[in-house]
Amino acid sequence: MTIRLHHIPISRSFRVIWMLEELGLEAEIIEHSIRRGTMYTPEIQGVSPASRAPAVEIDGIPMIESGAILEYLAETHPDAGLGVAIGAPIRARYLQLMHFAETQAAQIEQLNMQHVFLRDPAMASVTTMKLNTKRLQLTMRALEGMIEESGYLLPTGFSAADIMFGLNLRLARYYVHLEEYPKVLAYRDRLIERPAYNAALAKDGEQEIYTQDFYPLPEGA
Repeated sequence: MTIRLHHIPISRSFRVIWMLEELGLEAEIIEHSIRRGTMYTPEIQGVSPASRAPAVEIDGIPMIESGAILEYLAETHPDAGLGVAIGAPIRARYLQLMHFAETQAAQIEQLNMQHVFLRDPAMASVTTMKLNTKRLQLTMRALEGMIEESGYLLPTGFSAADIMFGLNLRLARYYVHLEEYPKVLAYRDRLIERPAYNAALAKDGEQEIYTQDFYPLPEGA
């Protein structure tokens, strides 16, 4: 399997690198900069029409969307046990988790835009920040109740769904206090102890995005 990954550090493409590490697969990683807009080229748009990461070419087949890529890799490597076969009793839960991870990630993305990426901080909307923070907190509360006795999100143990949420928990700490969700915090710690997670971190690359440890809501919000 030949894999080329267009990657932006500290983004959803981290999920793909982590998945590849769990599967023991090598990839050519082409690093881009979100601030310099290096994804906006005709070559990249041939793989990712919206010029977003991750964008992969797997044996010449272009794919986008981290959840779809992880599902494809899990299905093409069933012996790794990171996916759930069609017809299995927990298949519906697995699919729900894969997509709920994106519901949560969308709140983080919106908070990144308001707190980090706006060129002029005065353009930030206090109402939007407050709303997205509340929505992120609600997803954290939901996640607190989803962790199984196995310590992961499926009763059968670690899966691609955990990789989807692992990125979220890496970034959510800038906007919510994970200590308020003890099961989630223990779950996060369990994920970051995995050798493949740390191997993926080493390949993630450097890109300054966050300039402080926590971004509180503005006073009076």
